Amino acid sequence: MAAVIAHLGPRGTFSEQAALAYQTWLQENQGQDSSLMAYPSILQAIQAVDQEAATLAIVPVENSIEGSVAVTLDTLWQLASLQIQQALVLPIRHNLITHAHRTEQIEAIYSHPQALGQCQQWITRHCPQAILVPTRSTAESLRHLEDNATTAAIASTWAADLYQLPVLARTINDQPDNCTKFWILGKSPSTQGNHTSLAFSLPINAPGALLKPLEIFAQADINLSRIESRPTKRSLGEYLFFLDLEASLTAVHTQQTLQAIEDCTEQLKLFGSYDTIPIARPAVE
Repeated sequence: MAAVIAHLGPRGTFSEQAALAYQTWLQENQGQDSSLMAYPSILQAIQAVDQEAATLAIVPVENSIEGSVAVTLDTLWQLASLQIQQALVLPIRHNLITHAHRTEQIEAIYSHPQALGQCQQWITRHCPQAILVPTRSTAESLRHLEDNATTAAIASTWAADLYQLPVLARTINDQPDNCTKFWILGKSPSTQGNHTSLAFSLPINAPGALLKPLEIFAQADINLSRIESRPTKRSLGEYLFFLDLEASLTAVHTQQTLQAIEDCTEQLKLFGSYDTIPIARPAVE
């Protein structure tokens, strides 16, 4: 049976590029047929899997410039049924798409907040007069252009080609090695892989409360490749902590360590062990 892969739409988003790359990998490595289903928001794409309207969701979790994608982390904490199946890293190249012939003509630039942040130095140098308008996706920002020479959007050249729009400036992201990590989320238990992601809350907000679980990982010689806090949304100053470990849930040593972590945290959630799929280049440019 063909898998249904949910992703952030509309057509032309970087999430769709990631989904296309994963779709190719599934076919070539597992012989799995699949179809793509676009959703208006990352939240809705993830919820589609929870509600079994889709088999998998591919969603951005971390950008090399702007950091983590909050809605992905927050939603994964809230939905207990989902596990990280795999990850992939997609190179991101942003471009200024507009009917304007000069950057001085541009009064407003539309794009996803992550894209605006990843290009902020370029925008400050070349379009200091423009106001920045956030949209739900880079592809959605293209709908604001029409034939108006005073507006611009930041998106991929692939999206510009899809909607037959002119590109004024290419590769405007502030860092040339800009990339985004995507997680593939599903309902299947996920324990195989060299990376493990988890999150926990603490029983009390007191000095040393976070130090104890971190010391347990250090004493177990388990490397943390990422740690990030997110508000619990219960009270100001209370946080959830999201961690990526270089360890597998199948290892007895990891299981013993996580038991010790569970004993000193309020709530511990394991999002699964997984591998990162090598993607040499985007499925489309």
